[in-house]
Amino acid sequence: MTINCGGRLLDLNVPKVMSICNLTSDSFFKGSRVNDEKELINMVEMHLEEGADIIDIGGMSSRPGAKEIPIEEEIDKLVWALKILRREYSDLIISIDTYRSKVVEQIVPFGINMVNDISGGELDKNLIPILGKLNLPYILMHMKGDPETMQNDTTYEKNVVLSELDYFKQKLRDCIKSGINDVIIDPGFGFGKSIDDNFRLLYGLNSFHIFDCPIMVGISRKSMIYKVLGTDSDDALNGTTALHMLALNNGAKLLRVHDTKAAYQCIQLFSKYKLTNQ
Repeated sequence: MTINCGGRLLDLNVPKVMSICNLTSDSFFKGSRVNDEKELINMVEMHLEEGADIIDIGGMSSRPGAKEIPIEEEIDKLVWALKILRREYSDLIISIDTYRSKVVEQIVPFGINMVNDISGGELDKNLIPILGKLNLPYILMHMKGDPETMQNDTTYEKNVVLSELDYFKQKLRDCIKSGINDVIIDPGFGFGKSIDDNFRLLYGLNSFHIFDCPIMVGISRKSMIYKVLGTDSDDALNGTTALHMLALNNGAKLLRVHDTKAAYQCIQLFSKYKLTNQ
């Protein structure tokens, strides 16, 4: 199971780590934020030293309740970061966390390897066709509503897993029609789901193997963890690691995380567990 990242093959037969780097001041976990060049380089260097395979750069917050920023502002932030990172790390695999087609078109010349879209193309109908033309890998996520409103209604007519299976079936057809060759599925933990539905998705993760696409899990320090534990995002690393092991056991191939070392060690132990019991 491989993903073609601009001519570089990323082997997902062994699970990989995608580390988060936010260029925003309002992302829900302050430890992921950078404000200047030194902080950016230091954060990326730390992630790489701790085992990151991909750096996911976000120019606009997608936390619950987050508001949109102007497209030009998002582009400026991303171009600033990409210029620095391509100067320092020419071989770095970079994912861009955006749902705007115009943003992707403007930043492609600065060197991106994949697009991580929280909206599954729902917030910008031009995104999926453009990604097909650009031949970029696509992380296709499920979200109900938009970041500002997604937690207002977290009910589903069907079981949440069945609802998402229907959703991904149609969305993958759209991707194929547009010529996207590499798609990673993300169930969208915390994006328009109740806490119970988040855990139902985690339990039912194996169901998504029917699509023969790698599965990404983004649960790092989220409220599905810290609300159950009665704490906050700053004190949710242990809970994150516990759920990462469950996700890996249920077939996750990519962990999107704030804490690279913990996730990498989790994958190492899981891989040893699987290898020993084959």
